[in-house]
Amino acid sequence: MESYWAETAGADQAWPTVQGALTADVVIVGGGYLGLSCALQLAAQATNVILLDAQTPGWGASGRNGGQIIPGHKYERTDLVEKLGEERGGRLFSWAGTFADQTLDLIERYQIDCDASQSGWIQPAHAKSVLDKMITRVREWEQEGANPKIVDAAETSRLLGTDWYKGAYVDPRGGRLHPLKYARGLARAAADAGASIFANSAATKLERVSGKWNVSTASGTVFAEQVLICTNAYTEAGDHLIKGLYKSVVPFPSYIIGTGPLTDNQRESILPDGQTAADLKQLINYFRLEADGCFLFGGRGPLRETDDPGVYEPIRRKMLEFFPQLAAVPMQYGWSGRVALTSDGLPHLHNAAPGLWASLGCNGRGVGYATGTGKLLAELIQGSDPAQSPIPITPVSRIPFHSLYLLGAGIAVWHKNRCDQVERNRSA
Repeated sequence: MESYWAETAGADQAWPTVQGALTADVVIVGGGYLGLSCALQLAAQATNVILLDAQTPGWGASGRNGGQIIPGHKYERTDLVEKLGEERGGRLFSWAGTFADQTLDLIERYQIDCDASQSGWIQPAHAKSVLDKMITRVREWEQEGANPKIVDAAETSRLLGTDWYKGAYVDPRGGRLHPLKYARGLARAAADAGASIFANSAATKLERVSGKWNVSTASGTVFAEQVLICTNAYTEAGDHLIKGLYKSVVPFPSYIIGTGPLTDNQRESILPDGQTAADLKQLINYFRLEADGCFLFGGRGPLRETDDPGVYEPIRRKMLEFFPQLAAVPMQYGWSGRVALTSDGLPHLHNAAPGLWASLGCNGRGVGYATGTGKLLAELIQGSDPAQSPIPITPVSRIPFHSLYLLGAGIAVWHKNRCDQVERNRSA
């Protein structure tokens, strides 16, 4: 089945492939939001930057996700302080709160046409006990000057168009965009600023020679002072770029379906105020309504990606559990993409060797996180103080028994699904 984003993004421009030997100040491997944001920031400061993508800009998760601009980290401030200490945890919490504004400001500054708006973001709760935990989040963000709120079941039903949830956390800072248009728009903006963007140019080897980094592709080599690896959940198996990087995250597939256009009555009842939503279940579902009336609904599916169209039927059944009024609406789109999960749930930033950087582990919040981290990496590459980085700079650390991650993920999915059911039943 086709991706709604690919169907509605229009044609991309043709990007060249690396040929021969090239020289740059910085070479970036990976043409998703993080790499493109960093390339744009560097090129705008007159840095000679080359970006390599194995496919085309936005081909991976950046062109396949739910398009929700989420403010903040998945953890509360209290949790981050417990993990990282008061100074570092508080800094990460505050910085993450700027993700939506950073993204929308960048879009406005470079006039990127990607259907972006600060429409707000909703996290509905499947259980009253889960919603009660959001009180802490509201208080912590209020101390930062934000104004999220918790609404009851009746208001949640009005906002979403379903009676399934017990209430919701609502954050007006959140927003939405067309993810593939955004990725391609970042690429064009970076190129206009002076960055060289290359497609179909997978990095096959990385080595240090005579004080410079050599990044090899099938048809050429780039020589650079600094390298940034930002391939996230599409990091290839093996250690041909940075030793252990592939095994430092778990690539977890997420699936999205899209309906045909809803009726006028259905459009008026589902997400009538234009927000996007991602619920508070451990196995989350996320959804949004498009201007053309198509409804997009995402969630978990098979742990191995497949082209079998039958994998989307369970997602459709889950959608109808929440929105039974859509039973007669045909399913028109279906696609998947990978989410990079870290063992601690935190984003990872590495300075693996002098001039060699890597960042990965968006943990499902890639639009805002990757945009903001691209700016952060540009500043670090240009010499800002690493001690002031809101993301801790750590050594690459492999997840133990990584080769068994599919087995472990299967057990985790079963457990999380069971926990969601128990919590909801307790609230019944």
